[in-house]
Amino acid sequence: MRKLATFKPRQARPRKLLIKPDPLDPRLSQRVSGVDQTGAKIETAVVVERALTIFLNSQEIVTAMTIGDYPEYLAIGYLLNQNMLLPNDVVTKVEYDEDLAVVVVRTKRKTNYEKKLKKKVQTSGCAQGTVFGDLMEALENVKLPDAELRTSWLYGLTHTINTTPSLYLEAGAIHGCVLAVADQPLVYMEDVGRHNAVDKIAGWMFKHRVRPDDKIFYTTGRLTSEMVIKTVRMGIPILISRSGFTAWGVELARKANLTLVGRARGKRFVALAGEERIVFDQDLRFVEEESAKHRRKAAVHDD
Repeated sequence: MRKLATFKPRQARPRKLLIKPDPLDPRLSQRVSGVDQTGAKIETAVVVERALTIFLNSQEIVTAMTIGDYPEYLAIGYLLNQNMLLPNDVVTKVEYDEDLAVVVVRTKRKTNYEKKLKKKVQTSGCAQGTVFGDLMEALENVKLPDAELRTSWLYGLTHTINTTPSLYLEAGAIHGCVLAVADQPLVYMEDVGRHNAVDKIAGWMFKHRVRPDDKIFYTTGRLTSEMVIKTVRMGIPILISRSGFTAWGVELARKANLTLVGRARGKRFVALAGEERIVFDQDLRFVEEESAKHRRKAAVHDD
């Protein structure tokens, strides 16, 4: 861990998010009436779930539950993170049929994953979270790039994410993932499962050939083995979450030399792997605590 003299952080460079949540999109939530704890009638927004079936060429791979935005990115990212689509594969076409709720990813390379589909591990992710094949494939011979995480970036980034209009703030019951460089968020995806949100970002990076070595990945979900493996597969050296850790997630992060930062809320965070990348350049006197409006669920012992 490297420590510099503390100072008041500079103003963040303004940069427009390339993709951001659209909490007003009528396809993603709906108004539902009910009663509250006093018996008073209320109306509230709830997130919409849709089934999406993903094909790789002529083979059906999985049916995922999703909010339904960016289906092409979700399909590509899912296949990448299952090691079914390879980083050097040529995707010739991605076909999405909204009526049939089907997306087909077509590649120049012939594929057949019938045997791999028979071997699967149910992960701890909420909603569907199945990782096919050998979980350790992604960590074999991995070498994540050198990078640094300045604490001024971390605090600026988490503040920006928490105050960005989102479907979570509109309706709750949803996870978010953000791809960032330094303290600037680039792509902000949401979905009912954190694995879907990260897959959308992986698909976006693949399609636009975005380099991973200088990126930071942020998630609202727990730092599980699944989340660590997917971040490593994308080649991103730093993973941050506002939630806590699992022991296996920490073990795998240490093995892959991934910087793993959790419980990042307000002034607080905990790093349990790759902490040598952290540069402590932020004077905590100038960091605000997280407001109640922007708090998300978390384990009681994290508070």
